[in-house]
Amino acid sequence: MRLGLLSTARINDAILAAAAESDRVDVVAVASRDEERAALYAAEHGIARAHGSYEALLGDSDVDAIYVSLPNALHHEWTMSALRAGKHVLCEKPYSRDPADVEQAFATARSAGLVLMEAFMYRHHPQTHAITALVRDGALGKLLSVRSTFTFPLASLTDVRAQPELAGGALMDVGCYCISGTRLIAGEPLSVFGTETRGRTGVDMAFYGTMQFANDVVGQFEASFVAPQRQALEVVGDEAVLMAFAPWRTDWPGELRVVRPQGSDVVPVPSVDAYVLELENMADAITGAAPPLLEGEDALGQARTVDALYRSAESGAVVRL
Repeated sequence: MRLGLLSTARINDAILAAAAESDRVDVVAVASRDEERAALYAAEHGIARAHGSYEALLGDSDVDAIYVSLPNALHHEWTMSALRAGKHVLCEKPYSRDPADVEQAFATARSAGLVLMEAFMYRHHPQTHAITALVRDGALGKLLSVRSTFTFPLASLTDVRAQPELAGGALMDVGCYCISGTRLIAGEPLSVFGTETRGRTGVDMAFYGTMQFANDVVGQFEASFVAPQRQALEVVGDEAVLMAFAPWRTDWPGELRVVRPQGSDVVPVPSVDAYVLELENMADAITGAAPPLLEGEDALGQARTVDALYRSAESGAVVRL
């Protein structure tokens, strides 16, 4: 897969490192709206071609797929542009909080025979597969609840994640992981209730959500730009509790543990780079060697839930999906 980077965002570092570890992915081009910046970035990272506009990258015939690492508000616009240019797209999470955007983008990709994936890298990690297998196989007994956390102190309010016009906010940036993980375990929510704490720029600096699922399963999460850095996932069954101490950023120190009344066991998980697995799944999907792990229905469920939580926080009422 010959990959082009649409922007010089910091998250590109993870993609570049992952591509360097894979013999199936090459980063061959990068684009910036500033030609000099693109050239400097390409030289620094050993990328063959630099483009001084996003449009030029989309017109590069030696690029198979585009990685969209722009701020949230620009995801849909440039994904659609890339698809219309005949490029496969890996778009950073969250794709959009607007379900209509998701439906349009994946319908366009399907009709053109192109692969579009939302870049939730943790979903590709063996730890995530182990969690879903343990729940599915009844290792915890009857599923009762899911609790999750992803927080860190945002260093500056000039960060794009603090800008409302760029669709920033804690729910969009880190809360989306908690939603994704809970949905993976419990299915699609029937109703949600959200509360938020807004900062000076107008975005949610902290968001707290409750999601009600079928079979009386409840999901609760905290996403924050003001709390200390931490992440966790706790899946509670009527026989045991599964605890993941690094569920989203799988490169952080942590373990996967099943706790029962008679004791606890650590579940062995291979140490691998989730970004490598994500890129290789994309490459396999393009060649038809394997289906994409994350398809349109998952992205649509994600957008519907995020949108419902924001509407709940604005109205102060439970929102049914």
